[in-house]
Amino acid sequence: MIVSDLLDLRAETTDGETVGWTVDARLVLDGPLDGPLARPRLVGLVVSPHTRTSFLGFERAQVPAPWLIARPLRRLHRGTFLVRWEDIARLPLPAERRDPDRRSAVVLRAGYGRHDPRL
Repeated sequence: MIVSDLLDLRAETTDGETVGWTVDARLVLDGPLDGPLARPRLVGLVVSPHTRTSFLGFERAQVPAPWLIARPLRRLHRGTFLVRWEDIARLPLPAERRDPDRRSAVVLRAGYGRHDPRL
């Protein structure tokens, strides 16, 4: 699976309640060496309850941003959270993602955690 296949999908609970859309993925370089860097590992998905657009890099806590851009993006992404990989119960199959008539969604486990999405 390609990580970009997980973006712009609806995220829902096991009860079918929509909690938002996947807008980003979080990876960490802590695997075995793969050339000069460690192999990346998927930590989780970032879910936004209000929009399907990305943060455009403005989720970084230490990066100053022009307020004219950063302020509307922060408002648009209010309530955004990180769902850890172990809290994901089900991913849509490739056929579900290609078929416009099917409801493809990332299903979150009961009792999933909402973690800070900032880098």
